[in-house]
Amino acid sequence: MSESVVSRAVRVVDAFRPGETTLGVSEIARRSGLHVATTSRLVAELVELGLLRRDTDRRVGLGLRLWELGARASPALSLREVAMPLMEDLHAVVGQHTQLGVLDGAEVLFLERLSAPGAVVNYTRIAGRLPLHASSSGLVLLAHAGPDLQERTLAGPLRTFTPATIGTPARLRAALDHVRREGVAFCPGHIHADACGIAVPVRDPAGAVVAALAVIVPNDADARTQVPALRAAARGIGRQLVSH
Repeated sequence: MSESVVSRAVRVVDAFRPGETTLGVSEIARRSGLHVATTSRLVAELVELGLLRRDTDRRVGLGLRLWELGARASPALSLREVAMPLMEDLHAVVGQHTQLGVLDGAEVLFLERLSAPGAVVNYTRIAGRLPLHASSSGLVLLAHAGPDLQERTLAGPLRTFTPATIGTPARLRAALDHVRREGVAFCPGHIHADACGIAVPVRDPAGAVVAALAVIVPNDADARTQVPALRAAARGIGRQLVSH
């Protein structure tokens, strides 16, 4: 079956990575796996529709209409709006990175991140993604996901970022059991040796886990002291979800 125009257009948009403002058509073609002529035609149509924009130097960026449509439709937007005041309070207490992630496919998608000058290294970006097994947010979401996704993730591959990253099915099963039992994922050095990710679940009124609230703090003996504040903020977000 030949690929639809819509599928190819999505591949063009997916070529943009978090933090990238513009790309050349040839780079979009390379990343999307499409012929340059096909890419050029699709880019022109998407620019005409306002989903992409073209700069004066002919480079291509994401258009404002794409943002507008996403903001209208996404249930994640209301979750982010509810969470922001409590995330700001948590950020003021912790003084490091505070972030909100949701399950999207087989990855964690970060809806928001608050940071501060001098905060510990953090690879997470807003609208960025990480593998579920490698991050504290991902472990929280995976621990409460369906068995099919858990088994697919356990089957690998399990990409490692540092020697501390979970890289075997046995370690991952143990970590998921721990998250379900203790209600917190603690990941010292899993993404970067100097950083420790700590995440807890955010639950909706029915008790289902709808997001993971996390802080990224220095990987030292004080890291665990952030857990009570993190749990309190997650409970606060859940209570606000009840009223929306």
